[in-house]
Amino acid sequence: MAILFKKKPGPAYKAHNKVKLIRGGSAYFNLLENIIASAKDSIHLQVYIFEADETGSKIAGALMNAARRNVKVYLMADGYASQSLPEDFIKKLEQAGVNFRFFDPIFSGNNFYFGRRLHHKLVVADSSIALVGGINISNRYNDMPGIPAWLDFALLTEGNIVKDLCNLCWKTWKGFLPDNDIGQCNPLPMQLSVMPDEIAEVRMRRNDWVRRKKQISRSYIELFVSAHAQVSILCSYFLPGRIIRRGIKKAIARGVKIKVIMAGKSDLVVAKNAERFMYDWLLRNKVEVYEYNQNILHGKIAVCDDKWVTIGSYNINDISEFASVELNLDVKSTAFAKHVAQTLQEIVVNECTAITTESHQRTKNIIKQFLRWASYELFRLGFHVFTFYFRQKS
Repeated sequence: MAILFKKKPGPAYKAHNKVKLIRGGSAYFNLLENIIASAKDSIHLQVYIFEADETGSKIAGALMNAARRNVKVYLMADGYASQSLPEDFIKKLEQAGVNFRFFDPIFSGNNFYFGRRLHHKLVVADSSIALVGGINISNRYNDMPGIPAWLDFALLTEGNIVKDLCNLCWKTWKGFLPDNDIGQCNPLPMQLSVMPDEIAEVRMRRNDWVRRKKQISRSYIELFVSAHAQVSILCSYFLPGRIIRRGIKKAIARGVKIKVIMAGKSDLVVAKNAERFMYDWLLRNKVEVYEYNQNILHGKIAVCDDKWVTIGSYNINDISEFASVELNLDVKSTAFAKHVAQTLQEIVVNECTAITTESHQRTKNIIKQFLRWASYELFRLGFHVFTFYFRQKS
């Protein structure tokens, strides 16, 4: 781990920011519509999945309305995960004045990236307010009649960090051309009544193997190295690699209490089986394991010692490590961290099932263990098969 910390640490914390935790569902999408409706100059929306369902159509309508009042709107969706967007849906957006672009289709030229994914979820309006998290634009992430949203979170922020996020939007939109002139991020005042009064330090963290960014990975290593009392993690597809597992073991040995909230049921059966193969290791190393039992869990958030939080699109597995473009925000704020820790604890108490060594043993047999082992190996090595790069960029 010491070798990893010798790498360039990435952006420093920015002072003078306000932050608010937003749970997915109608609260998130109502807020997103409010932000879009309040924008006066520009909107960037970059997302992994954008679907042409009721939720997608509603957000598209809000973006088109913004474009019609001469707000500059830039919508980017991942070229693989959003490839089912109908052509007439995209054409309607463009005719209304929305600038639309797919991120790196599944096949690319020159550098030949196969399967590279834009996995981050980012909204920036007027260079003054932003949403960063794991929430896609789809009915699955919204509260629909009789069907609650998948469990997910985003961070609403305003302050100095937003200019960094705006610059990232422009760089991503322009394909990271070497001589980009990023001069279009001049904040306009946008006051939302939902923002708290507390001030937090925030830093932007990215993972992008092609561009040699491993900042989120380093944040998680830092979390386990620096923890003194407790770490709480909510994560879908939790399959930590060797370095993170070593960090967990060392933290536990120092007396740190670690709890992990994972999906009870998953949209990816292979991923859930692979996670359950990890349960033996986690329980043996005295990690508290909980399964969310209300719906699909899709969030990615961690809190350390009621002082520090990371939240965004990054899952703790090799796919987020090597195969996806990811974005998290790290937040230093005792008040905010305590709120996040309390939120996760309420989820544990009211919406989770505790997994003990005894209860896990009751689910095991030879066939299930073989399937779990096979799923673990398939998931762990899958990024080598489905995502490869001819070369990294210097």
